Amino acid sequence: MKDKKTHVCRLKKAPYGLKQAPRAWYAHIDSYLVKLGFTRSNADPNLYFKVVQGMALILVLYVNDLFLTSSEPLMLEYKRELTSEFEKMDLGLRHYFLGLEAWQRPGEIFLSQRKYVVKLLEIFGMVECKSLTTSIVMNFEKLCGDATGPDLANPFEYRQLFGASIFLVNTCLDTCFAVNTLSQFTIEPLHAH
Repeated sequence: MKDKKTHVCRLKKAPYGLKQAPRAWYAHIDSYLVKLGFTRSNADPNLYFKVVQGMALILVLYVNDLFLTSSEPLMLEYKRELTSEFEKMDLGLRHYFLGLEAWQRPGEIFLSQRKYVVKLLEIFGMVECKSLTTSIVMNFEKLCGDATGPDLANPFEYRQLFGASIFLVNTCLDTCFAVNTLSQFTIEPLHAH
């Protein structure tokens, strides 16, 4: 399978017979949260919020994990409420989730993707690369606009790196322009420049 990185496997049967289980679990927790007075976000169906005495309570579902954020007393109250309906294990403060690091101090939250960036550099063999002060060469579009050079050696790897880079714009806002510009080269045939 290693030589077929561009192939996709078609699943003919759901593993372990769980075809409807995730949908049923989501429907159950969704109705329970709405019953508790949470409002489901229009932007993301896995994001719920509630305001209690002027304090915001935010709840996020990710697969079978549930993340809560608010003031300590409000979180404790709703953790007890959720435990009465669902089996849960409290893992405490989250420090790493989906490539995003979060560290908290009183009145502060620090977000980083350092681990994620280091892992990307390792995967793509760029640990020893030199850094630049800007995230993209100026007038990059002009340099690449009429390129007629040979195809890149591995367009699949380029697309992988680009896809992984999209996630960096969460904490590295200065990469937005570069990622947007590079996205223009993910569909068309890729050329070396």
